[in-house]
Amino acid sequence: MLAAMTEQTETRKQRAARRAGEFPPVPEALPVPVLDSHTHLDITVSEYGVPPVGEPGPEANGGSSGGPAEDPVAAAVAVAAAVGVDRLVQVGVDVESSRWGADVAERHGAVLATVALHPNEAPRLADLDEALREIESLAARDRVRGIGETGMDFFRTGDEGRAAQEESFRVHIAIAKRYGKALVIHDRDAHADVLRVLDDEGAPDTVVLHCFSGDADFARECVRRGYLLSFAGTVTFGSAGALREAAAVTPVDQLLVETDAPYLTPMPYRGRPNASYLIPLTVRSLAETTGTDLDTLCAAISATGDRAFGPW
Repeated sequence: MLAAMTEQTETRKQRAARRAGEFPPVPEALPVPVLDSHTHLDITVSEYGVPPVGEPGPEANGGSSGGPAEDPVAAAVAVAAAVGVDRLVQVGVDVESSRWGADVAERHGAVLATVALHPNEAPRLADLDEALREIESLAARDRVRGIGETGMDFFRTGDEGRAAQEESFRVHIAIAKRYGKALVIHDRDAHADVLRVLDDEGAPDTVVLHCFSGDADFARECVRRGYLLSFAGTVTFGSAGALREAAAVTPVDQLLVETDAPYLTPMPYRGRPNASYLIPLTVRSLAETTGTDLDTLCAAISATGDRAFGPW
């Protein structure tokens, strides 16, 4: 009996290890289309390939990956559109990914781009000024609608890199204002300093707090300033009670939803690769958390996305 139990446990572990690298099954479609306000298609398709292709519904196609495609971006967009995620914002984190995203947005009508140096990238650059000039040149392109993800990150960057982070953040704010683009902020363990810099520089008309990670008090401060709060799959995690409280105090017209794919996959698939087609899981969780009718919430998210990034 003990041997049999051990064999079953090992089989479950083996199955879990295999599934860790597979996309989850396609969820039930949303009743009203929404956008994914923050995704990294370049990382997703290069590391995991194409999301599953199949009819939306519980455990559709068993969650297997879709295999190679002539245009993996087009395939990823199509899978997302099939479940009501009809627009994507591809986000840059360095010069290379920003240029890639700007080019992709010009080829795919469902994709817009943002360009930036990630806050953890800035301290590592030998010539920060030159990289910022490259970002500004990309910011002028029509299909680039946001400057980000920029901001501050005190989790991965220590004291020695914070001056470069702040310098880069301030330049990104200026670029966003100069070109009239949304400012997309990465804020990790740096809430007070992010607000300090925004207050010092004067925020652009549109500010998006990507993958919002604060509590209800910080959410109220951001809402009071007119900022948009974008919630990722983390809001579905069992340990994220404070994050759900933040979502509950956010007006629906200041709320966005994102994947940050291929990271932060919503429950019950945490740890597996993420992609835009999984947005419905997060939206349904937010509808429950905020007590908002699903159709109403989807319509509000969609309208806020258009207001933030302009028409697709």
